[in-house]
Amino acid sequence: MAIQLDLFSQIMITSFGNAQRRAQKKMRNEAIAKAQEEGNVKFKSHTVSGLKLTNDGYGGFVEYAKFQNAKWGWLFQLDISERKHIKEEKLQNDYSPTAPVIYGKINFFYPVKLGAQRHMNLGNKGNRNGVSISANVGGGLSLAVLRPYLVEVEKANGEFAFVGFNSPDSGYFRNGPIIGGPSLSNGWNQISVKPGLYSKAAVRFDYGKLNEMVNAIEFGGYIEFYPTRIEQMIDIKQHQLFLGAYVGIALGRRK
Repeated sequence: MAIQLDLFSQIMITSFGNAQRRAQKKMRNEAIAKAQEEGNVKFKSHTVSGLKLTNDGYGGFVEYAKFQNAKWGWLFQLDISERKHIKEEKLQNDYSPTAPVIYGKINFFYPVKLGAQRHMNLGNKGNRNGVSISANVGGGLSLAVLRPYLVEVEKANGEFAFVGFNSPDSGYFRNGPIIGGPSLSNGWNQISVKPGLYSKAAVRFDYGKLNEMVNAIEFGGYIEFYPTRIEQMIDIKQHQLFLGAYVGIALGRRK
């Protein structure tokens, strides 16, 4: 009987302790929210990661923010994406279960962007719920990482090889048979990098219930410029300037 009472006491003490911690956390979150509404920011930074869909591809990013006060701060971002050309069309080989082919594609195009944006808080969320709105604008360095798009072909001597559409050997198979598309493993030893610059602007809506957490949707636009043209497809005009829009989600934690 004494053992049962002792076990019951331990359970009650543990339950009371958990309830007390939950109550303290709730009070802390409400105090922080109220302070934010009054312009007394309690968070100094946040760390965020996210995914985005662009008008011509997809990507992801990581972000560190440093806040100066309730309204202003800086965002530092590393953004990696894949850009696709509007004329890309996957063609499947009906006679062989190989990877599909995008006829005429020259390179996989991966913009890697590293930069900073000025953050401005436009409106805080309510004490318990709501949405906070912020805007950011800035830019930085953009590296166009180009991986050759290599398709599998059978040469005249019967050997199989991966060849690019703009390679010296491409003439004989452009109008002939292509066995299959590229694999994830090829082309990495032939990548090239072209440096450029980018600028972006965005609006972010943070709907997270807990102020310590970042749960946001972001809408934005960007512009990228490279000193030399980026080869994406054969028999088209290659571009140096790229404009686009995106929508993304951001998840993280404030401190």
